[in-house]
Amino acid sequence: MITIKIGGSVVDDLHPSAVADIKKVIGQEEVILVHGGGKEVTKVTEQLGKKPRFVVSPGGVKSRYTDLETAEIFTMVMSGRINKTIVKMLQKNGINAVGLSGIDGKIIQADRKKKLIIMNEKGRKQVIDGGYTGKITQINASLIKSILELGYTPVISPIAISEESDFLNVDGDRAAANIAGQVKTDKVLFLTNVDGLLIDEKLVDTLTLAKAKEILPQIGFGMEKKILAATEALEMGVTEAIIANGQRENPISSAIAHNHCTVIKNE
Repeated sequence: MITIKIGGSVVDDLHPSAVADIKKVIGQEEVILVHGGGKEVTKVTEQLGKKPRFVVSPGGVKSRYTDLETAEIFTMVMSGRINKTIVKMLQKNGINAVGLSGIDGKIIQADRKKKLIIMNEKGRKQVIDGGYTGKITQINASLIKSILELGYTPVISPIAISEESDFLNVDGDRAAANIAGQVKTDKVLFLTNVDGLLIDEKLVDTLTLAKAKEILPQIGFGMEKKILAATEALEMGVTEAIIANGQRENPISSAIAHNHCTVIKNE
């Protein structure tokens, strides 16, 4: 069983062979798809006349600041347009997919972050209201497993539900890691637009969990979230986390075969 995290814009993010490749992999093992879509959310937020806001944590992780209005836009775009476009494309290729958000059946439960510590423009720490961003607490693994057992492929958008039943924005990579960990899939694959972790422009093909955690603070924007999510998945018992390029031919099979990618193992 494999959990695959894909970007929101399948057309731009994935090689044209990717959907046929997903179908081939589904013939061999169960697949759970988790998607992102931050760029599309930013675009729609701007079209609606709202300026997106991003904040940086003291650890250097950049993320979207989600107020109530942004949480609603986020839900609309992620669980509406993006999720259904991916499902439609899979259906067109003979994959019987079911599109879900993390709210459905409480697939992703999260605690609303009451306060966020961010770095302000002057490089000083500042405490702000947490907005509608969540820290994942629980995954409804039995619902996901039931869908798989019925022969469907779940496609999950990273919107979580809080104790107070609010929509919460959670990071797509970390949602995929938590789903992989709690459903107990063997592998988690993060598809991105590069071959994996590059250090001094060289691809790091294998990493241990300990090494990945050690080098995390030195990794740049974007990739640090994927490495962090990979370490979280491994700590929850996933055997291997793979970071690979979605724009390569047959990207999923290629990553499973460990070609041109970064593989992080629990050793």
